[in-house]
Amino acid sequence: MSDLVIFIVALVVLIGSADLLIAQSETIAKRFGLSEFFIGATLIALGTSLPEMAASIAASWHGKPTLAMGNIIGSNILNITLVLGLVFLIARRIDPHRDFFAKDSSWALFPVLILLLMLIDGMLSRFEGGLLLALMGAYLLFLIRDGREILIEEEDSTEAPPSFRPLKTTLLLIAGFLGVIYGADYLVLSAQQIARMFHISEWIIGAAMIAMGTSMPELVVSIAAARRGKADMAIGNIIGSNMANISVALGGAALARPLQFEVQAYLFDLATLSVATLMLVFIAANKMYNRAAGISLLIVLALFVQHLATA
Repeated sequence: MSDLVIFIVALVVLIGSADLLIAQSETIAKRFGLSEFFIGATLIALGTSLPEMAASIAASWHGKPTLAMGNIIGSNILNITLVLGLVFLIARRIDPHRDFFAKDSSWALFPVLILLLMLIDGMLSRFEGGLLLALMGAYLLFLIRDGREILIEEEDSTEAPPSFRPLKTTLLLIAGFLGVIYGADYLVLSAQQIARMFHISEWIIGAAMIAMGTSMPELVVSIAAARRGKADMAIGNIIGSNMANISVALGGAALARPLQFEVQAYLFDLATLSVATLMLVFIAANKMYNRAAGISLLIVLALFVQHLATA
């Protein structure tokens, strides 16, 4: 019973913290003339990816490469299929200002293609980990050069500028980050205990539930952003988080200890990650930000969950 209470409390903290994080990020974006995409793809994406980074680096350090790799692959699959699938289903209207296909589809696809190339030999070395970190540097450089876009929204021009108090905004932003991260942490820990009570296999607990738990910040933050009409922030969060997961989390994990990976044993998972990423690029190319796209992504999620259940 105590684990169920912790689960519910952690979920409430996670949702409340996500709303706080979105509100303060919006304030920063308007104050400094930054686009919502830039905030979502950098500040929020890196913050919500901290659970994946911590879990994967710790798993690698303790000699559990399969757990480190499974966490990242599972999280990235869930970010696209579950998070964006639900965003497209729930959001009242998704009309992003940014052309994601022209500007960002490569950054969704590049890390996956590079990771697949690196894993052909079944090893992610320290050198390759350093290259992944360099890829994140290239992405941040791109965002810095491209991201300072003035928000041109006719309705915003009639609104009073949001009150901005640096100390208060910073403290609230930190509180939102901590609430999201620790809320997700306690959520997954309590979920693991509940799973053990029902005798669910260790693989499902380790790969599926940890990936689900570390994806909870992206899920809650992106849905909160979408419900507030911040589609650029929601989609930017997913693209940036997936980039950070592969480049920073896996790169850091490989630097901590080279990762051995049985490619043949996880071909379905790698194929699912590739298919989900290609679907994201296709959705962006055709501007299919609608319920049909959401249902299609959730179908891929259902196939992934069915595979895990029978693994």
